[in-house]
Amino acid sequence: MTSDAAQSAPAGKPDAVLRVKEIGSAHVGGRSVSLHGLPAREIVFSPGNPPVTIDPNGDFEIEQMYVQYVRLESPRARYPLLLVHGGGLCGVTYETKPDGLPGWQDWFLRAGHDVYVADAVERGRASWARSPEFFRGEPVFRTKAEAWELFRIGPDGSWRTAAEQRQAHADGRFPADAFDQFMKQSIPRWSSNDAAIQAAYGELAQRYGPFVVVAHSQGCNFAFAMALAHPGMVKAVVAVEPSGFPDRCGHVLAQIRHVPHLFVWGDHIETSAMWVRVRQGLDAYRDALRDAGVVVDELDLPALGICGNSHMLMMDSNSDAVAALLHGWMAKQGLTNG
Repeated sequence: MTSDAAQSAPAGKPDAVLRVKEIGSAHVGGRSVSLHGLPAREIVFSPGNPPVTIDPNGDFEIEQMYVQYVRLESPRARYPLLLVHGGGLCGVTYETKPDGLPGWQDWFLRAGHDVYVADAVERGRASWARSPEFFRGEPVFRTKAEAWELFRIGPDGSWRTAAEQRQAHADGRFPADAFDQFMKQSIPRWSSNDAAIQAAYGELAQRYGPFVVVAHSQGCNFAFAMALAHPGMVKAVVAVEPSGFPDRCGHVLAQIRHVPHLFVWGDHIETSAMWVRVRQGLDAYRDALRDAGVVVDELDLPALGICGNSHMLMMDSNSDAVAALLHGWMAKQGLTNG
């Protein structure tokens, strides 16, 4: 999108009052498994109660995902919006922001979209399974320092334990005073569950789609692959600072010629060696999509004069304005009535 296109993108008319038809949720995907041969042990569940013998062997459901949906009485968008979170996070990414202000779930509902918010396998209300019996390896825990710098809230080397000593980007739009609150939503992740996560997203698409998918960071890889595996169930992909992409050759990408893609980038990428490498890989994937005939647009915010956005654009102080740009792009693709 050019600067002129960004400035003229219709913001829609978010409703002051939401008229909701249904709020619901579901667990999707997963499989039945059995466990044998582990020793029983005694546990006291509540102080003062006698110990109970627990046998960990038996039958379980694992690798399911969770999705919450809010359906409007009179949606103005042609397809529901599926909001896909990034790595080490869950669907709360799109709910109330760490500073207490409304997030993208609220904004897009008021703009006329039915909205589905996902918790992928192992995240949030999707729940865990035993490790290492079912989830291979150990969970990865993200430190506050890693998040502060990786999410470009402050430059490399700017993290300090004491809040008053941290150095955020001078033009940063992330509410740095709410960073500790933000880190309360950090969730351990496994690096071995991608196949299960992808399978659950595929079942979600088949059961509840078609969707317009707005994905963030690690979640973009699952969104890209969902479009390739279920091209009839994905009407568009909005990739907000993607961190990965499928390994697909041109003739495979050509099957999603009808699925427009939008890549969205925040600021200060050039200050992070890791993000420079990530961006190069995603630029190559963007070009491969275009070569295959896919409509691909790019919303590079600093190139448009919109400066200071972090990796967490949906939590930044201008998150409503960014959402309006995404909504305008969807309108341009014929996916919403404004």
